[in-house]
Amino acid sequence: MTTLDERHEEAVKAQREESFLLAVPEKRFLRWLAARLPRWILPDDMTAVGVGAAIGVAVAYQLSNDGSGWLWAASALLVVQWIGDSLDGTLARVRGIERPTYGYYLDHLVDAFATACIGIGLGLSPYMLLSVGTLVVVAYLILSINVYLESFAFNRFSIGYGKIGPTEIRLILILLNTFLALDIIGLDFDIAGLDMTVFDLVGLVIAATMIVLLVGRSFRNLRELAEREPGAKRR
Repeated sequence: MTTLDERHEEAVKAQREESFLLAVPEKRFLRWLAARLPRWILPDDMTAVGVGAAIGVAVAYQLSNDGSGWLWAASALLVVQWIGDSLDGTLARVRGIERPTYGYYLDHLVDAFATACIGIGLGLSPYMLLSVGTLVVVAYLILSINVYLESFAFNRFSIGYGKIGPTEIRLILILLNTFLALDIIGLDFDIAGLDMTVFDLVGLVIAATMIVLLVGRSFRNLRELAEREPGAKRR
C-alpha cells in the first residue's frame, strides 16, 4: 500500500502535461533564455520579479481610471510577470538546482496570489466589473485546485484545460488592452439592461468555459477513480 508520504512525493514529481497551444515554443524560448541569464540570477529572483509584476499589473489597471494609457503599462507588466513566473522553474532545471517540494509549494502559492492580483486589478479598473473579475479569479483557482488534486491522484500535472493556459490568457489580456488603448473596439455594451464592457464579456466567457471544462474533467476523473477503487454495493 502506498503511504501518504509516498503519494506526496509522487504528486510533487508528477509529469507536466503540456497540452496548451503555446506550450512547445514557450518551453523552447524559456530554456534558451535561462541558458543565457547571468549566474548570479537565481530562480527565487525570478519568482520575486513575477510577484512584483503581478502587483504592478493590478496597480496599472486601477490607475487606468485616470486614463487608458495605463493599459500599455499593464501589458508590459504582464510580459514581465510571465517571464518571472515561467522562468524560475526553467532556470532551476537548466542549472540542475531543482528543489521539488519547495518549488511545488512556492510556485502554486505565487500563482494563486498573482491570479488574485490581476483579477482584482481588472475589477478595480473601468473596464471590468469587480464581480466579473472576482468570478474569473474564483473559477481559475478552482481549476488550479483540481490540477493539484490530479497531480496527487493520477501522478500527472496538466495545467492547461484544452488549448488555453496561463500564457494564452495573458495574451488575450494584452490583445484587449491594445484594442482598448487604441480605441479599435467599442467599450460599452448593453445586454439585458446591464451596462457591460468587452472585458466583462470576455471574462464571463472565460469563466463559463473554465467551469464547463472543470465539470467535464471532474466527472472523468471520478469515473476513473471509481474504477480503481469500487464503492460498496447496495444491499
